[in-house]
Amino acid sequence: MRIGIDIDGTSMRLGIVDGGEIFRKLVVPARADESEEVIINHLIESIRKIINSNIRGIGIGVSAIVKTDKGIVQDAINIPSWKRVPLKDILEKEFKVPVFVNNDSNCFAFGERYYGEGTLYRDIICVTLSLGVGTGIIINNELYNGFNTGAGEIGSLPYLYSDYERYCGEKFFIRNDTTVEEAYRLALEGDARMLALWGELGEHIGSLIKTILFTYDPQAIILGGTIVKGYELFSEKMYESVYKFPFQDTVERIKILLSRREDVNLLGAAALVL
Repeated sequence: MRIGIDIDGTSMRLGIVDGGEIFRKLVVPARADESEEVIINHLIESIRKIINSNIRGIGIGVSAIVKTDKGIVQDAINIPSWKRVPLKDILEKEFKVPVFVNNDSNCFAFGERYYGEGTLYRDIICVTLSLGVGTGIIINNELYNGFNTGAGEIGSLPYLYSDYERYCGEKFFIRNDTTVEEAYRLALEGDARMLALWGELGEHIGSLIKTILFTYDPQAIILGGTIVKGYELFSEKMYESVYKFPFQDTVERIKILLSRREDVNLLGAAALVL
């Protein structure tokens, strides 16, 4: 049994994972605006509520640069006070079990590889389309971190007048004076402007996928995040864009899949212990 923890700017999701199932799941506020010490103590207290003598390790995913060998979290995106936190050392000293820390996008990829849509593939790219655009990379069944766990930051690649994050995530709707939820609701009601926005989004996501095909040529690309709720609204334009890729064998063989497993980041965090 392992404990998986998924930390974002609003919540900490914890659970005991065994055989791909989550037991004793706990969701608590992240308290992201508090001091480093307060947040760490809050995390420790939350772990104490579910840990038992059968736990053989703790895996944690957080949106940050992570020195994975030492488990040091640096510049957490949604937790301002976490500038350089030796999370591995702190928790191993507290709980006397191995602790593994990684970027949340990498945990998403690990979760999909072992428990989600990626179980049949050795080479997959997992893309989170939410407020940001994050990517986890699995090559030959191994997670590719890069030297500073910065590999896969495809959302920050230059694209049109900014980067992919501005065109393929929630920011696309925000800069068009709406939200994902409102755009989705109005599009389902037949609003022409919102339907057009979803179509444009699909073209941009298609361009993002072509960039992934050029750089990694994976067996499968798995899409997750809040944007995926509108898949039926953007998929047609997305595929129209993808089909313009110059290497047709690649287009015919690539699998574009949707993340369907609840709490896949938490599962992926627990898989770090493996």
